[in-house]
Amino acid sequence: MIADNRPGAGGLIGAATVATATPDGYTLGMASTSTIISPLLQVKPPYRPIEDFTPVALLASITSVLVVAPGVQAKTVQEFVALAKSRPGQFNFASIGAGTAAHLTAEIFNRAAGIDAVHVPFKIIADIYTEMLANRVHYLVFVSPASIPMLRDGKMRALAVTSAKRNAALPDTPTVIEAGLPGAEVDTMFGVLAPAGLPKAIVAKLNADIQKILRQPETRERFARQGGEPAIDVSPEAYGKSLREEYERYRKLLPAIGLKPQ
Repeated sequence: MIADNRPGAGGLIGAATVATATPDGYTLGMASTSTIISPLLQVKPPYRPIEDFTPVALLASITSVLVVAPGVQAKTVQEFVALAKSRPGQFNFASIGAGTAAHLTAEIFNRAAGIDAVHVPFKIIADIYTEMLANRVHYLVFVSPASIPMLRDGKMRALAVTSAKRNAALPDTPTVIEAGLPGAEVDTMFGVLAPAGLPKAIVAKLNADIQKILRQPETRERFARQGGEPAIDVSPEAYGKSLREEYERYRKLLPAIGLKPQ
């Protein structure tokens, strides 16, 4: 297997390469939630996120973490929500760009909590870290692999994870459901997609091979170390269902928060 990295345009370039490839099983794509979101932000998207792909296997989901700056005087989600509500429009939150998963996960949290906060986009996570340490940015809701290093020196605090159950990398951090905000539950999905029209026999063969790899202890250990939760149902059907649900969620969310295709 050859990894052909096609970065850029929020993942549109790589995903479009897969969508337009011959459906013979030799071109696969690693997809994330951004694969669904990015075309919704384009007037003329290069692919359709549901119709132009064949789901092969859901690999894992990665939780996001609600991280607050040192100057935020809140030790729990409930305290944080109460504090933010007492200062409407005065709190701000960071992301690595408008329309990214980091932005939309935070917006989902804000809407579930009833918080009115200002979005501040950055280009790189290092700048977010600097601004949060300086207390010019109040909070961030970001995927755990990028969030956990920010917590190591103890200056910033994790108040919750957005997954349905606690994360092995942050066992003492409650979920948003435990904090009373079930509407804030959201994960970033990762899976394998192929071009539309891939024969079912090839899909089944690829899925079986992927399942063997996912069952290996070293694979599960690496996922856990990076904050990922291996998928329970890896089937193409389950992945296809998840993709359709994510598409509907973000199709409704984007106009609600004022993001329009460009």
